[in-house]
Amino acid sequence: MASDGRWVQRLRLELAWFSGRPLLRSRGAGAILRFEHVRPRRSGAFQPLREHEITPQFLDRAIRALKRWDYEFLGMDEVCRRAVTLPEKRRFVALTFDGTPKDLISFAYPVLTRHAVPFTLYVPTAFPDGVGEAWWLGLEQVIARESRISLMMGDKEQRFTITDNAEKQALFWHLEGWLRSLPPADLSAAIADLCTRYSIDLAALSREASMDWEDLARLAADPLVAIGSATVNYPNLANMKDAAALREMTMGKAVAEAAFRREVRHLAYPFGDRSSFRRSHVVMAEEAGFASAVSTIPGIVDAQGRTNLRALPRISWDGRVRSLRMMRVLVSGIAFAPVKPTGSATS
Repeated sequence: MASDGRWVQRLRLELAWFSGRPLLRSRGAGAILRFEHVRPRRSGAFQPLREHEITPQFLDRAIRALKRWDYEFLGMDEVCRRAVTLPEKRRFVALTFDGTPKDLISFAYPVLTRHAVPFTLYVPTAFPDGVGEAWWLGLEQVIARESRISLMMGDKEQRFTITDNAEKQALFWHLEGWLRSLPPADLSAAIADLCTRYSIDLAALSREASMDWEDLARLAADPLVAIGSATVNYPNLANMKDAAALREMTMGKAVAEAAFRREVRHLAYPFGDRSSFRRSHVVMAEEAGFASAVSTIPGIVDAQGRTNLRALPRISWDGRVRSLRMMRVLVSGIAFAPVKPTGSATS
């Protein structure tokens, strides 16, 4: 059913393109695009996280297209200014990247440098420290290697037999949803148990996938690169007590500021969908001193203070889709209803 829903959405966006509406009118001041992995396509049928990655070639094509469409590329400081002032004639786009994947500096950064466009990188500081847990990668490796899996879910041991790619995909998303619903300590214990059972070195896997502080220092030295925070451990904030969630925000900011010797003004809520943060976290983002906070709730940034700066919508690009027509429809804003502000629009 999820696959059917995606097909219907793609058809709707393609029809919107052929209607000519994106060329004739648009809504809002601009769009924030969100990417995660940028790397060449990999072989293998079981790739549950393929939607989170694009190729360097697609990134290059997308930037070229946005330039042809006369979008202005902005950093997040300027996005915040445009969101509270009168609309400008030229629309903007902001490129953002979540996490510290090693492929960003290997494959994305050369493309971004060649085009001389600004972008924002949201850093969860435990990962360049080498202590972050990329639990989703551990889960992916276990399911990729095994045909029978057992693990503790709550107080009961569950067993699964997976014989083909479709069953592996279904099990991955079932267990991913369950793990994301757990408080951080329970999630860490559950993934540690699973990886230990199937001889997956999660710590080494997480370190290998992440940039280190030397990589990040190279990016931070570029005036076109803005460094934001994605907390310390990249937890689902909605599963935490308020004091712990605020500590994740403030400590992530403090560690990044000490590492880069500059103010870190912008936050990305980990995961960022409606189930991963609450209204109280929007207030905390202000309390922690962030000028903006981005979600993964899809939408467009409006001008004149109509969009909450600490609950900014972003368009997360699905890496399985390579249609620039669909991208133009999405950045035009005509596919989205106005995002209802969470609290004050500008504070």
